[in-house]
Amino acid sequence: MGLITFLSDFGYRDHYVAAVKARILQLAPQVPVVDITHGIEPFNIAHALHVLSSVYHDFPVGTVHLIGVNDLGSSRAAWYAARFRGHYFVAADNGLLPLLCDGKPEELVTLGAGQAPTPSPTRDLLAPAAVRLAQGEALTALGSPVTEVYQLLNRQLRLQDNRITGHVVHVDHYGNLVTDITRTAVEVIGRSRPCTIHFARETVREIVPHFQATSPGEAVCIFNSNDQLCIGVNQGNASELLGLHFDSQVDVRFPLDDIS
Repeated sequence: MGLITFLSDFGYRDHYVAAVKARILQLAPQVPVVDITHGIEPFNIAHALHVLSSVYHDFPVGTVHLIGVNDLGSSRAAWYAARFRGHYFVAADNGLLPLLCDGKPEELVTLGAGQAPTPSPTRDLLAPAAVRLAQGEALTALGSPVTEVYQLLNRQLRLQDNRITGHVVHVDHYGNLVTDITRTAVEVIGRSRPCTIHFARETVREIVPHFQATSPGEAVCIFNSNDQLCIGVNQGNASELLGLHFDSQVDVRFPLDDIS
């Protein structure tokens, strides 16, 4: 028996999350369900992508990830089940799956072909599909294979010999700024050269192990547990204090005269 995780933009004030869980309990009371969060900003695919991609691989292989974010999807009103790196995902055709799966899942099937429209596709379509997968049913038994899905463009790092240009991809609960600049990119482009990190009108001259490695109120840069470059303010809200938000530009620069 498998495990289901549940991620949504349903919030915590209404009955929507409970309705989905009630459906899962009706279908398979023995299947465990783990909530990732239901605090995704409404319809915010970038927020959902960051949260899910940060944690899904920590769950056991074979876990089914139920994604109730922007669950009416694109104008085509389609829903899919996918397999990627040993995990299963069920979601609307809203662009999230191609971003999560580096362009294309290893397997992808359409869900709900021929079914009447429903005002709650997460409860009525995605949750039953997740249960079937968690119970060991083959992905191909859920629907027909498909290759055409709704695509969203994702920003790519700009890599130069002495500079990496990236962007903020998430602002967390503390106001820390998570970027798309990775430790690998810094190590490959930097080649052991010292670096400076530039954002807004600030310059940080080193990457430290944790946010409290500087004095309170100072800007600080770290690599998080997913090896993404993050910007914070020790005991402060970096987003508010620095005026940086989703998609703000961040540069990592290296001196040219130190190239060996």
